[in-house]
Amino acid sequence: MAWWRAMCRRRLSAATVSILRRDLRSCPHLPHGIGFSPPPSRVFSGFVPLSGGHRFAGGLRRIRHLCPFFHSRPWDGSPYSTVSGNGEASACWNCGKPAPPRGPFLSCEACRAVQPVDSSLDYFQIFGLEQRYDMRDENLEGKYKEWQKKLHPDLVHSKSEKEKSHAAEQSARVIDAYRTLSQPLSRALYLLQLAGIHVDEEKIVMDPELLAEMMEIREAVEETNGHKELMKIQCQIQKKLEDWSNIFQEAFNKREFDSAIVATQRMRYYERAVEEIVKKL
Repeated sequence: MAWWRAMCRRRLSAATVSILRRDLRSCPHLPHGIGFSPPPSRVFSGFVPLSGGHRFAGGLRRIRHLCPFFHSRPWDGSPYSTVSGNGEASACWNCGKPAPPRGPFLSCEACRAVQPVDSSLDYFQIFGLEQRYDMRDENLEGKYKEWQKKLHPDLVHSKSEKEKSHAAEQSARVIDAYRTLSQPLSRALYLLQLAGIHVDEEKIVMDPELLAEMMEIREAVEETNGHKELMKIQCQIQKKLEDWSNIFQEAFNKREFDSAIVATQRMRYYERAVEEIVKKL
């Protein structure tokens, strides 16, 4: 029986080699992630362009049960695979260094290459922050400036067109994220958006009390020319804006979204009133 088992092994090996030769003849390069694990000399690594991968797949299926050491990892279908199955970058497109296990991967620490935009990151994640309304102790501006030192398009003017495009997109997104999170109203609306709550920003509030108050404020601003008087009115409105900002935070933390929406409507009116005073100062 020993000679029979030896003959079977030789036939399986011959069949495996035949399949590989036939399929690899039309596929000179293996897709990234497919290789042989012992011995080490047969491991395929790096980012290799795909050519004829659809023809190779049939041979792969036929030889998988013949070669116990043949394996494959998920492949995203791109010529240079640097993206994991969940859409997040798994490695730098330029040098291949793995992405950090935590935090945003906007630029590579190894080669400084700006990475493609990862749309799965929200604005809080870009700055390594929790999704919360209170931002007083988060040093948002400092974190924004640190990103701009790495992502600003002027820093990659001598780089490839690909990296210039990445830098322009990343920088624009970081700017938008900073502007959104740095202002109480826009930050509140963004939090509601992340929670799946749509707020019609153009909706006119029909609250008689609020409308009467806004008319009084508008008249007071129009009739006042002195700088001190305008500053006094601005401080009063700013106090009301802060009060409703606190109301929003409490309502949002309790997931009382109707009350949170009402708070954003009030904040919008007071914010516009402050803008009108600033124009006149």
